[in-house]
Amino acid sequence: MSRPQLPEPPLTRTGPEPPLVDAETDLRPTPEVAAARRRLRSHPALLLLGIVLASVNMRAALAGVSPLLGEISDHYGLSATTGSLVTTIPLVFMGLASPLAPRLARRWGTEAVLLAALVLLCGGVLLRVAPPLVALFAGGALVGSGIALLNVLMPGLIKRDFPHRAAGMTALYTTAMIGGATLSAAAAVPLENALGGWRGSLASWSLPAAVAAAAWLPQALLARRGTRHGQAAAVPVRTATATAPTAGPESGRGRGLARSPLAWQVTLFMGLQSLIAYVTIAWMPTILTDDGMSKGAAGLVFAFSTLVQMAGSFLVPLLAGRMRSQRLLAVAVAVLMASGIAGLLVAPAGGAWLWAALIGVGQGGSVGLALTMMVLRTSDAHTSARLSGMAQTWGYLLAAAGPLVLGAVHQATGGWALPIGLMLAVCAVLALLGLGAGRDRVIRP
Repeated sequence: MSRPQLPEPPLTRTGPEPPLVDAETDLRPTPEVAAARRRLRSHPALLLLGIVLASVNMRAALAGVSPLLGEISDHYGLSATTGSLVTTIPLVFMGLASPLAPRLARRWGTEAVLLAALVLLCGGVLLRVAPPLVALFAGGALVGSGIALLNVLMPGLIKRDFPHRAAGMTALYTTAMIGGATLSAAAAVPLENALGGWRGSLASWSLPAAVAAAAWLPQALLARRGTRHGQAAAVPVRTATATAPTAGPESGRGRGLARSPLAWQVTLFMGLQSLIAYVTIAWMPTILTDDGMSKGAAGLVFAFSTLVQMAGSFLVPLLAGRMRSQRLLAVAVAVLMASGIAGLLVAPAGGAWLWAALIGVGQGGSVGLALTMMVLRTSDAHTSARLSGMAQTWGYLLAAAGPLVLGAVHQATGGWALPIGLMLAVCAVLALLGLGAGRDRVIRP
């Protein structure tokens, strides 16, 4: 049945602050930890800076690979299918590492795990440029794992610390994420030329990760300072009528989420929009260069497509937060992406800038909508964090198949007609899933 009101209150709401229940668990922090986190909330500039800097790194290490994929493949002598593993392996580990995020956050706290994720990301970026081929793939696995932790914990962190501004904060961090990807894609070839090769270009993205980690260090220390030696960091949440603690992440409550059709609709919407996005990251520059465009121009078109994603990623979550149903928005972003992809089939280089704009706005809107639906389709921070973990675990495992399958189909057929046709079919399925995931419903705990 329809919910009586949107899950996030209006910005003008008055009254006591909501309790700082950890979004990643069913545990209420001890008074010491709660006091530490209230001190963090009393310095919103530090928290906002940390969120923005972490978000900038959530796609930059991936987007910077695409314009250089040809050079990387040539250096190691990789086929199209094997070369696609450079972008596929991080996606696989984004799926595999996602279930670990709530468990790690339950043990160490969200702030500490976010810090560790950024350190892991920085290390993975540097390992990826080491000489052996295995280091390229192992570094990609670390990059994907670090991004997975950031992906899963960010919605719960926003639901916890900005309960009255969840849609606006989602728009902010999604826009920062896309901004980082845009800068990475646009700078990939110039950095390659300036730093003596593709290794220097890829390695340069360890610096933003290190800066973001430095921004989260004081927050992690402040949150941990509230935990006394030998004292549990949290206590079970109890309702006014219950005498037993609410179910934890391994309980039937978590299993119930997997039995929710709405949760699976959100999950598959997340997965298919991610599949389209990462196929574009992996192969769009190659499609353009195969049609006669220069490598530098193809990189600029790809960067432009990523740049205009910011418009969709900022506006769509704001619109979604003001609408009871997001079905129209879901169909609209799918149609935009399908229009641009169809253009790549008809005249790849001739209309490249137009196709890039359509794909970019659609992709930015779709990822913003997917992340916003993790908030709007849930009634509390616990369920939001679990839905985020479920959607990003299965969603990224599904998305990982995209670059690999399309690379194999391209290699088998010697052209892009069939791979692009398959992408149009994915857009159609995405629109159908959006009609379900965008309904005015919430998943009840």
